[in-house]
Amino acid sequence: MKKGLFIFIFLLFASFIFAADNSEFTGSSLSDFNSLSGVIDIAGGTAHIPVMNAAAQKIMRHNGRIKITVAGGGSGAGVKQVGEGLVNIGNTGRALKESEIAQYGLKTYPFAIDGVAVVVHPANSVSSLTSTQVQNIFAGKTVNWKELGGKDAAINLYTREEGSGTREVFADILLKEVVISQKAVIINSNGAMKTAVAGDLNGIGYVGIGFTDKSVKGVVLDGIPPTQKNASTGVYKVTRLLYMNTRGEPDKLTGTFIRYITGSADGRKFIEDAGYIPIK
Repeated sequence: MKKGLFIFIFLLFASFIFAADNSEFTGSSLSDFNSLSGVIDIAGGTAHIPVMNAAAQKIMRHNGRIKITVAGGGSGAGVKQVGEGLVNIGNTGRALKESEIAQYGLKTYPFAIDGVAVVVHPANSVSSLTSTQVQNIFAGKTVNWKELGGKDAAINLYTREEGSGTREVFADILLKEVVISQKAVIINSNGAMKTAVAGDLNGIGYVGIGFTDKSVKGVVLDGIPPTQKNASTGVYKVTRLLYMNTRGEPDKLTGTFIRYITGSADGRKFIEDAGYIPIK
């Protein structure tokens, strides 16, 4: 079974289980925050930041007694910080590992579908690649764009840091056993990756599909454009879920925030505005 189709089937199954076993998280509105106060600290996957920020700002405008902080750091940092009690929510762009759940007693809440797109500068004439070509590029075997039908120029590689959920999905699903070349420049967030590639005519990297815009060109992979529609149906195979995670059961304020993201019309809009697809 293709990995993208597997994730799509898993998504449907996970959505059913999530709804069945977490009924307290099925619906929320701003009014649920009326009587609450306190602090929610959030860190982890950078793909989540636009959604978290949008929700945080609306909640804090509604109720000044609530303070919400949002930071990045990558999926690995999200797991570590929430597991050690440094934040209330640790975000990941990948599923939790069994070892992480066992070590920290984490609970996980999927809320959106995203894909990971290979991106190049918009002026690059190369618009389509095969999986094998991408593997050879990131392994350092293909080093010039002319080998791919482009201009005679060295390929500049960009990759994410160890612990990045985006990197893990990209490596596991697309690169498979390929080891990324040590010549690749390491970038620490989706936003910074987009900026790096947008400023390099010969660059190539990868970002969550939600981060693609006119400043970078999403490469057609094996004949499939990297769109969220294609990711949601499993046609585009480099896909993932986005998760919020807590250590044990969340406190009332944190639980209300999670419910607001996963079960409200506002949460759905925040997710869609960020370029992702809400889990129904």
